[in-house]
Amino acid sequence: MDITETPTRSPVDWPGLQGVADRRFRLLAIGDVRIEVRATLPGLRFTEVTHDRLAYAPARAIVAGTAVNMARRAAGYFRRVGVLARVGDDDYTPVIRRELRRLGLRDRLRVEHGTPNGVTVMLRDGPSPERRGARLLVADDDAPSRRLSEHDVRSAAAEIRRADALFLDGYALLSPVSRAALHRAAAIARRHGTLVAFDLVPHDIDARLPAADVVPLLRQADVVISEAPTLARLLGGTATVTGSAEARELLPVLDAAVEGRRPLWLLRFGATSLEHVLAHRRDELLLEYPTGFGEGVERAGFGDRLAAGELYWWLAARSER
Repeated sequence: MDITETPTRSPVDWPGLQGVADRRFRLLAIGDVRIEVRATLPGLRFTEVTHDRLAYAPARAIVAGTAVNMARRAAGYFRRVGVLARVGDDDYTPVIRRELRRLGLRDRLRVEHGTPNGVTVMLRDGPSPERRGARLLVADDDAPSRRLSEHDVRSAAAEIRRADALFLDGYALLSPVSRAALHRAAAIARRHGTLVAFDLVPHDIDARLPAADVVPLLRQADVVISEAPTLARLLGGTATVTGSAEARELLPVLDAAVEGRRPLWLLRFGATSLEHVLAHRRDELLLEYPTGFGEGVERAGFGDRLAAGELYWWLAARSER
């Protein structure tokens, strides 16, 4: 995966965060697909809720989940985008498939018959002068995505081989079944020269899994996307990584953790761990850039937009070698 030329512009400069006219490359996203109910409570703080409360506020139900959320943004950059996920078998299944078609995504869903689809509820309270609104995310703990299997992945081996990039995320590591599937997918991709991109989420994964369950996937990845504090905690360091100097201090630790591999690390840092990125590849690239995230910018979906642009940027650099 070595390249001889490194990008001289940041991905925020080019290709930017709004997609591109010249869509190139093929991406397959493996992860979670659910029905999600989202609501914002602009005049209410969670800390104020001490009894039953009825609130009228903007609310909607959408097709979401890590795989479809990333694929939705990637469709603005990539010529072909597919979604591989295990979903349920209920009235929402045709809704999910219809949404994938509407977005122009390739449907590689595996249906688990007799099982309902996973549901997520996302509530965001009102902001205060001290902080943005907090997000409460409640996810069904028995969703079909937790049972994505190695067989499911092997059935999509041809799609993985044809892809230029395979996008994986850490939620699949939380279940032993889907963790094995993730490793199988990465192994197929690496064997056939498909770039493996890994998004280290949830951001508190260090509190949910030991490093021994996470680091092996880092060692299979060609691109690792993470909030810098998450990686710092996972590898036994300090949780306070908000500045450039602190992020740079992490780099030798990261390189040592992957035992001679040379992934591209995309480290998010800043006041909310989304304002800046430090891009690093040992002996080749060190680039720091602002993301454009700040006051008045919607957080939902921003990270996926940024990641999609970064992957396109890196693939374009590799293609020019």
